[in-house]
Amino acid sequence: MPDKVEQYSYLTKDLVAIFEGERDFIANMANCAALLFQTLPDLNWAGFYRTIGSDLVLGPFQGRPACVRIGSGRGVCGATALRMETVVVPDVHQFPGHIACDVASQSEIVVPLIVDGQVIGVLDLDSPVRNRFDAADAAGLESLVAILLRASDVPGEGVIR
Repeated sequence: MPDKVEQYSYLTKDLVAIFEGERDFIANMANCAALLFQTLPDLNWAGFYRTIGSDLVLGPFQGRPACVRIGSGRGVCGATALRMETVVVPDVHQFPGHIACDVASQSEIVVPLIVDGQVIGVLDLDSPVRNRFDAADAAGLESLVAILLRASDVPGEGVIR
């Protein structure tokens, strides 16, 4: 099995190939979520929330049904949007205000999608394993989000304030 850096290198090549010739943001988010869910080990949810007004609203995802709307600053996703930086949570039970959409989730990583200094959404990955995510995941996922944003026609839907 490849190490994480190598795994994200493979994912980069796969995403670039999948996005080739497609500029639709929703379609590209959907394929990105599916690829991450099918490729990365120990995930029980992978998907996106889009910024609509002051909320994060469920976008394309893979996994069990999820919370549809997350208010500003709520949970890991809301905190990530406000901080405008990736948040790694080794144990979701220790994160104040964690929103338990799937009780099986034990750890989480959320990466903001930032365009022109504004958060237009977040990428959210959950795992049923504590301490699943680390700095290598953060760097790899931030790189994949950058590829997604460059490959897509990104709408200006709003900003978390």
